[in-house]
Amino acid sequence: MLVRLLYASRQSDPSTSATESILSQSRSHNMASGITGILCYGGDIFLQALEGGRKQVSELYGVIQKDPRHKDVELLLYEEITERRFGGWTMGQVNVAKLNMSVLLKYSETPELNPYSVSGKVSLALLEELMATAAIIGRA
Repeated sequence: MLVRLLYASRQSDPSTSATESILSQSRSHNMASGITGILCYGGDIFLQALEGGRKQVSELYGVIQKDPRHKDVELLLYEEITERRFGGWTMGQVNVAKLNMSVLLKYSETPELNPYSVSGKVSLALLEELMATAAIIGRA
């Protein structure tokens, strides 16, 4: 059974380059586990979608909750799916600082990434638009 999990977190130490570390680790681990997804980051906030088998995604989310690079981990959406939306990426990435701010304003009150202030469905819609507009890089 396939599932999609969407969560938000904050970078524990914004002075470090946790994003590159997370991406590197995700890309090497996720392929073997059958997990695909996308990581969107801006400022110290991460928004990540994970797709794969229920057991694998749930186990990975448990690891993320304990990862010292993350804090304020919050589950935004968990659903059974019939097909992957982010199947082409072991972990695609979006740097919000390089986006046109109107994309963020379309889904939020302010031109900043803040998945804590919107629903999980809205955050997923943002990720889908980023995918449709080719704002995702790192198609590893």
